[in-house]
Amino acid sequence: MKLVAENRRAKFEYELLDKFEAGIVLTGDEIKSVRLGHFSINDCYGFIKNDECFLRNSYIKEYANSFDSSSNHEMTRRDRKLLLHKQEIEKIKKKVETEHLTIVPTRAYFVKSNLKVEIAIARGKKLYDKREAIKKRELDKKKNFS
Repeated sequence: MKLVAENRRAKFEYELLDKFEAGIVLTGDEIKSVRLGHFSINDCYGFIKNDECFLRNSYIKEYANSFDSSSNHEMTRRDRKLLLHKQEIEKIKKKVETEHLTIVPTRAYFVKSNLKVEIAIARGKKLYDKREAIKKRELDKKKNFS
């Protein structure tokens, strides 16, 4: 497993409840750009539309070595379809609608030659929860140095 991108702020901003592994639909130039490491999921989120799951605002830089620049993807932040089983989509949709949760991508990595995105169903943390997380992290640092 080769890690391509990680959303480290997701653990700080959200309480991650349930995780799923999903494939992602990309064009030829996009996958070449991802293999070079030009992929970011920091500001992106997931949504469900017509019983299909999508990622919005994920960034893939245009592939510079393309032979035909017109075939290069024009929109670097377009919606990208996630490949999940129907039962998984239904489970995610139910939790998002009933419990008012959100879909957050946490990691992107290659399994063999396929790009996978780990998405999590998450609940946003309040300010006081974030302060507690900072205190805990600082106490752990002090314990390790002592």
